[in-house]
Amino acid sequence: MTDQRWAIDIDRDQIANAQIVAAPEPELPEGAIEVTIELYAMTANNVTYAVFGKPLGLFGNDQGYWDFFAERDTPGRLPVWGFATVSRSHHDGVPEGTRLYGYFPMASHAVLMPGRVGPHGFTDMTPRRTTLPVIYNQYQRIDALGDYRAQDHDYWPVFRPLFLTGWLIADLLEDESDYGAQQVLVASASSKTAIGLAYALGQRSARPRIVGLTSAGNAAYVGSLGLYDEVVTYDAIGAMDAGKTSAMVDMAGNPQVAASVHNHFGDALKASIVVGKSHWDSADDGTAMAGPARQMFFAPGRSEKRIGEWGPDQFRQKLEAAWLGFADLAPRLLGIEKRAGADAALAAYRETVEGKADAKTGLVITP
Repeated sequence: MTDQRWAIDIDRDQIANAQIVAAPEPELPEGAIEVTIELYAMTANNVTYAVFGKPLGLFGNDQGYWDFFAERDTPGRLPVWGFATVSRSHHDGVPEGTRLYGYFPMASHAVLMPGRVGPHGFTDMTPRRTTLPVIYNQYQRIDALGDYRAQDHDYWPVFRPLFLTGWLIADLLEDESDYGAQQVLVASASSKTAIGLAYALGQRSARPRIVGLTSAGNAAYVGSLGLYDEVVTYDAIGAMDAGKTSAMVDMAGNPQVAASVHNHFGDALKASIVVGKSHWDSADDGTAMAGPARQMFFAPGRSEKRIGEWGPDQFRQKLEAAWLGFADLAPRLLGIEKRAGADAALAAYRETVEGKADAKTGLVITP
């Protein structure tokens, strides 16, 4: 953590174009707090946030991920998951020194407007955020997290939000009786969301086979995780049993991989779920695809559905129990690489956008 104040501005149309900018200390409005960001993770999921930064209908309105931390007609500020400490406060319910977990900009500091303050945390009520999915606007006090353990600290921003997504996908599959599939094909099996999904599926007493689809370069690593029943490289999809009923969960949104699976399995593919778009530069070449229509999975929507059905306390308890089991495995699944400062943050972003990040490493930034 540094006393320097900075942020990274990103071109909303060309996400590879990014630069460090100075971020002078702003005047703090009444009821607001400023946090100093301690640590955040940089993963392929952040690239998905950038790809869906502009309004694309994902939130059911004219907003996108750029609207969390930047006003319209200004450069984008990329959302990241991490930890922060309240360094200035004009809100009696959130004093200085409060440590938080949540959604922050890729920067050294952030200003938030706490509302609905309670023992577990608060919701940011910054006007532009009030019509965005509430799950992104909630900030949790670290000392009130039922499943936070100090030994997991560095793994939280790397895995926790993506584990939640994987856990919710597994919940959807179970709710839909796996769409009648004998096997679930997990594309981009080395991704952290895929790892969370594979773990969650593996906890079921009755489940389909879990097949990881990955690049040749990542095949050995994916196999070493011990979470997949089988690992298949992308160039070997054509050798799979095309008659086995399957469901695909596509973590990267690569149209070439999707076409290979769809056209190989055809009517035996019972569902095709798209989760992310980390392969942002893989253009859709217009190739016709057999099988089912692709459906987008939106984790906030699934969370809101289950919170409505189970209630927030039961939802939290189920998630906490699942996370604690997974967190015990996390150090075996990957190592943590820490980088410090603005230059390192920008370099890490560029590496991730260019697809050069090491799947075996959890990359965390200390601003």
